[in-house]
Order: sequence, then C-alpha cells, then structure tokens
Amino acid sequence: MIDSIDHVVLTVRDIDAAVAFYTRVLGVEVVAFAGGRRALAFGSQKINLQTLGQEVRNHACIGSGDLCLVTQWPVSDVLKRLADENVEVVEGPVAKSGALGPITSVYFNDPDGNLIEVSRYD
Repeated sequence: MIDSIDHVVLTVRDIDAAVAFYTRVLGVEVVAFAGGRRALAFGSQKINLQTLGQEVRNHACIGSGDLCLVTQWPVSDVLKRLADENVEVVEGPVAKSGALGPITSVYFNDPDGNLIEVSRYD
C-alpha cells in the first residue's frame, strides 16, 4: 500500500531560525507552499515546518522530532561541516541499521532540540 515518505513535519519555535539552520548546516533548499508555509526540500522529499499550535489535528510539541537523513558525503566530511558550523555532535560516528542495510551515523540537535541523524550507507 505504501511506497515512500513524501514529507515529515517538524514543529519549531521560529521558522526563520529553523530555515537558517538547515540551509546553512545541511545545504537544503527552502520552498514555499500552501499560502506562505515553508519547507526544507532535498531529493524527492521535504520537511514541512510549523510552529506550535499551527496544526490542530496533531499532538505536536517542540523538539520531539527524530529524523534520519541520508548523505552520499563521506562521514569525515559531514563531521567537518558540522564542526565548521559549530554544531555539536551528540553521538557518532556509530554503526546503525538503516532501512536498506548498515549505515554509519552522526547525531546532533537542531536549535529546537530535534534529534537529527545524518547517515551514509556502508
């Protein structure tokens, strides 16, 4: 029935700050949709951004996101980029299991406390 994930949603305190962080640190593209809402686009997916209370159909809370993003970059380059951007690594590199097999992951938090995992397939 399900083929893929189209988008996920992160709840953040400040959409401008989130956009600045993700575009600067991860190099994603910001796109507008649905009357001015913003999302972070990469590949064929996106992360929609919302503020607390913007969506009343879910039970969102700030900092509860936990995402794994796949990269083709060598893990050493990911670590250098994070260091260059003064982003603290909270774990990794560490071996994990991705949807398609073994991955090497690096974990950090965004400004709202969401846990971001950047992984490369081994």
